[in-house]
Amino acid sequence: MNYFERSGVYIIAEAGVNHNGDFEKALALVETAAAAGADAVKFQTFNARLLASASAPKAAYQKRNTGEQDSQLEMLLKLELPHEWHFPLQARARELGLDFLSTAFDHESLQFLGGLDMPVYKIPSGEITNGPMLWAVARMGRPMILSTGMATLGEIDQALAVLAHGLEFDQPPTSLEHVWINWTRAEARALVTKQVALLHCTSQYPARPEEVNLRAMKILHDTFGLPVGYSDHTEGVLASVAAVANNACIVEKHFTLDRALPGPDHAASLAPDELRTLVEQVRLVQQMMGQAVKAPQVSEWDTRKAARQSLVFARAVARGQRILAKDLTSARLGSGRAPMHAWDLIGQVADQDYAAGDSA
Repeated sequence: MNYFERSGVYIIAEAGVNHNGDFEKALALVETAAAAGADAVKFQTFNARLLASASAPKAAYQKRNTGEQDSQLEMLLKLELPHEWHFPLQARARELGLDFLSTAFDHESLQFLGGLDMPVYKIPSGEITNGPMLWAVARMGRPMILSTGMATLGEIDQALAVLAHGLEFDQPPTSLEHVWINWTRAEARALVTKQVALLHCTSQYPARPEEVNLRAMKILHDTFGLPVGYSDHTEGVLASVAAVANNACIVEKHFTLDRALPGPDHAASLAPDELRTLVEQVRLVQQMMGQAVKAPQVSEWDTRKAARQSLVFARAVARGQRILAKDLTSARLGSGRAPMHAWDLIGQVADQDYAAGDSA
């Protein structure tokens, strides 16, 4: 069974870089995620100088939220999560019953995270075409969540092929052709089926409602046969709740201590009370989803007796008299034969005397 095929939706409270380089804020984010009832809190681990070149431009949303005066590298340098912070943050998360996760954006950071015994590795959308990084994550041998923002189906298929190779072999592929040849094997696909979940995602902050495209979740599931969740970059909680109604098994959502804080992601993140609402609403809609069976609920049986009509005689009928259509009607009795059987009675001979209103 895939790790993510569990009874409850796996809710990841995405702290990301919303600590703003402040340990106390990072710790408060862990505690906020726990208070909201999330399953996991997730940060981002990177060496800014390995992740971005000095000339790398900011994304439009980053310029909008942090200004254009500094480069992407200068922005990221302020948002690094120092290695030494991970240990107390993880300890506090575990103390509060949370999974502690962090996404690595470079090989050095991935190797560091490998020593933290994380239960799950998240691969961000931006790395879906980074073959060596994908392969290295797979070598960690843990369940993986592959985010698919900005990706085509072909790119997702290729990423899964690389993950399959990493799950099976301890040496990198000698060529991309080697990866594809391996991906044709049923054994390789079976490894991915057990270890990987996909996240549908729109990589805009915030994502506009018309770009959410939740129907893509079914396409992902039908195409790859993997559990599918949703990484929500919209404003509010509605998209996450709707995703669960569309069978999302994972929900990931950015949150912050205060949306007014400076930084690239705060404006599109949930406030603490909103995160709590999201968790409550996701749990509630999952209850509402129920089982894929159409049958009366336990509580409906009493209502069924009270609300459904039964066959009764519209007028007195003597024993031995042939029953006519005009002799029958229906009314609520709480018991008796359903009116669906009226045609079976018409033309039959009454076996006793019946008064008007008697059960037919």
